Amino acid sequence: MLLPVRPLAGLRAPLAWPVLPFATALFFVATLAWAQADARPATESAVAAVLRWAPLIFGGFLFNVLVSVLSMALGTALGFPLGLLLIAHRRPSRAVGWALTQFFRNAPWLVLLFYVMFLLPFELHIGGVTIPLPSWAKAVLGLSLPVAANVAELLRGALHSIPEPQWSAAHGLAFSKLQTIRLVILPQAIRRMLPPWMNLYAILTMATTLISIVGIQDGLTITRAAIASDARPELMLPLYLFLLLLFFAYCYPIARATLMLERRLQVRG
Repeated sequence: MLLPVRPLAGLRAPLAWPVLPFATALFFVATLAWAQADARPATESAVAAVLRWAPLIFGGFLFNVLVSVLSMALGTALGFPLGLLLIAHRRPSRAVGWALTQFFRNAPWLVLLFYVMFLLPFELHIGGVTIPLPSWAKAVLGLSLPVAANVAELLRGALHSIPEPQWSAAHGLAFSKLQTIRLVILPQAIRRMLPPWMNLYAILTMATTLISIVGIQDGLTITRAAIASDARPELMLPLYLFLLLLFFAYCYPIARATLMLERRLQVRG
């Protein structure tokens, strides 16, 4: 007789809050101990080496956070009008919105990043004015394109989830469609799309390490340079894990807040 296996999703979510950070920190301590045991005699200790590089890696991580915030802001600003195109009355408008959303949503993020980085010029000349385009600005634009497509899809789903009587009541008050969306539907839709929007931001934050591939100095680039500078292979795991812990400490509370907000909205809904 086979016993039913309880799925992982059935585990109580509050249990993961104290266990996961503790387990991750314990693994980091274990890698430090392993690196110290594997170090050559008369060399700097693994703990001292990690502490020496920690401020620089943390500074690179803060740059990743800055890129994620700017990319999310720009992607959200571009995604809202794109999402409204998806529910437009006119079929050509819906077709354009659907094509842009599907293309940028399904294209690999790294490919979009490469195209934006190498197709855009280093500076723009507009009316005799030269506007520089630094690499980090192009990286923000490249990451914002898939974010915009995902935000557009989130907005479309949130707008369609609003009950039909809400639309009918607004039409009964002689609101135009734009007024109906702006004054009645959109405030409710934003409330519903907030949890997946937060989840998308956490995914974007972890994906910002892609900018290291196109030559931008971020946390991953600095970590790689630290390992090459010391020429100590045993430091590879502790230093990379230190960067992972920084991302974990930043993204995990966002994921937990997303789950709690989702439950709260479901109860109120």
